[in-house]
Amino acid sequence: MKLTDPKTMTEDAAVEEKDILTEVSDYYSQKLAQHGQTAKGVDWNGAESQTLRFQQLCKVIQEPTFSITDLGCGYGALLEYLDSSYDDVSYLGVDISETMIESANARFSTREKTEFLVSSRPYQVADYCVASGIFNVKLERSEEEWASYLLSTLDVLDKSSEKGFAFNCLTSYSDEPLKRQNLYYADPCWLFDVCKRKYSRNVTLLHDYNLYEFTILVRKAI
Repeated sequence: MKLTDPKTMTEDAAVEEKDILTEVSDYYSQKLAQHGQTAKGVDWNGAESQTLRFQQLCKVIQEPTFSITDLGCGYGALLEYLDSSYDDVSYLGVDISETMIESANARFSTREKTEFLVSSRPYQVADYCVASGIFNVKLERSEEEWASYLLSTLDVLDKSSEKGFAFNCLTSYSDEPLKRQNLYYADPCWLFDVCKRKYSRNVTLLHDYNLYEFTILVRKAI
């Protein structure tokens, strides 16, 4: 695969982004309608692996009290994990699927310091910004198109976080016979290099938790 240089991205990527987001929104809305507010409703295999992903992403957090933006929040599964692990969390969930946001609002209607937003990007800066699973399903998009979309979204994560951000991707080290054409398998070394050069000196690559994926943590110097 020819990897995209983040320095050479053009406005064409931004033009394509709206169509990409519409396609992805439709895909996940169908999953929610089919499986409900479950891990499969956001296209994960099960709750156990979903929790394992949350554990990796939250390693970017370094204090008990913080604000966080969940980009691609779905029905708010991460918020449930945060409430079980931390005492004081201000939470903004952002998702492009209206049905996902409707489900999340209904689920957490009584929780304080909580907001859900139908959008592709946050309107405010939080301590942390995380994204789980939003780079996996490329559908019919080319590798090049999806890589450009991924890089532009990393910029959103960076600009929306003060202390750090974290995201996960399916790994290019997955077994070839198990790969699916509609999924995107990222090169972890490439993305580590992008984050190290562009966002922070403090970057961690987690690729040791027995799933066909990896997590990258970007901690910023305050």
